[in-house]
Amino acid sequence: MSDYIVVSAELTLESFYGTHHSWLQNWLTRKLQSSVDADDVAQDTFLRVITSDSLQTIRDPKSFLCTIAKRVMIDLFRRNALEKAYLELLAQQPEALMPSPEIRQCQLETLQQIDQMIDGLSNKTRQAFLLSQLENLTYSDIASRLNVSVSSVKKYMAKATEHCLLFRLEHGL
Repeated sequence: MSDYIVVSAELTLESFYGTHHSWLQNWLTRKLQSSVDADDVAQDTFLRVITSDSLQTIRDPKSFLCTIAKRVMIDLFRRNALEKAYLELLAQQPEALMPSPEIRQCQLETLQQIDQMIDGLSNKTRQAFLLSQLENLTYSDIASRLNVSVSSVKKYMAKATEHCLLFRLEHGL
């Protein structure tokens, strides 16, 4: 029998989850070689299915779940890389300057939110925004660096500002 299944209009989340969760869990465990990470990614994958309102339009459930799970895995890898870099930076600090575990966790969560927010920008907009915020460059200097006009930099910065504001609103920040 073919793996291609047309989902009926009467499909419920419960039946979709029940039918595909163990398959996805096994697939992720093979990919990630960690049942703990596979559990997390599977749950995040189904959470995205729930919030997407696309359950009734899924034509090939396994392909759909794989696509979403791959995106969730990328997010996991990025979070892990960011956390590793943060912890390596902290390890270079003198013991007396080391923040408490609560503050470290709060700082890490903030870094992850910033990373998620910046990831939503186009490449040029992200570059302009980071040059402005991290290197404190003028729009003219940014334009020279990016080989674009100052008016383009102004547009990039306006897009970045709008994006950051919307991100804050959407995430209750």
